[in-house]
Amino acid sequence: MSGVRQVDAVLFDYGGVLTGPVRDSVRAWLAADGIEVDSYRRALEAWMAAGAEDGTPVHRLETGELTPAEFEAALAAELRTVDGGTVDPAGVLSRLFAGMVPDPAMFALAEDLRDAGVRVGLLSNSWGNTYPRARIDELFSPVVISGEVGLRKPLAPIYELALDRLGLPADRVLFIDDTEPNVLGARQVGMQALLHVDAASTRAAVAELVPDLDLDPTGASA
Repeated sequence: MSGVRQVDAVLFDYGGVLTGPVRDSVRAWLAADGIEVDSYRRALEAWMAAGAEDGTPVHRLETGELTPAEFEAALAAELRTVDGGTVDPAGVLSRLFAGMVPDPAMFALAEDLRDAGVRVGLLSNSWGNTYPRARIDELFSPVVISGEVGLRKPLAPIYELALDRLGLPADRVLFIDDTEPNVLGARQVGMQALLHVDAASTRAAVAELVPDLDLDPTGASA
């Protein structure tokens, strides 16, 4: 560690970074609704494949071109239950994200960074899910949510929009995401980027760039 601060701002993804792992919520939903795992996997792999065009239901949902209800209908049409039945589309997204709850350790990291004089923002792809907006708007600035701005990660324009709102050069901004393509997208526009695995390793990695950040999470606010 050089002792010199390497970033002036940190942008956080929401789902899977400021919350528990999205995959855990998805797994619980599939089990609770009795959905065949392979039918979900096939649909998502096709819709999120590297190089896929923006016309997939996932991409259109993320940019707000598709409503949550329209996406639910499209996804349910691809799913089958373990006994071979169809899936009711109503409320699919709510059930899919029901187990995705805020991670206190990651919110504490954002608060500690802000208290250390580092700006903190949010850059998230939305799947029509509900954000805790009062808490987010109080802590983060800017707040860039794909469905609200009509852009999505990992394409360059959404990172450039966030940088423009920060008013900082890309190399002074760190982006944290739990998905590798989104991390690579940030690096393509010149940002520093970190693949999030867990709160402890992320805090340690961020402390390398912000030496005055307290490494001990027990000393962070909850």
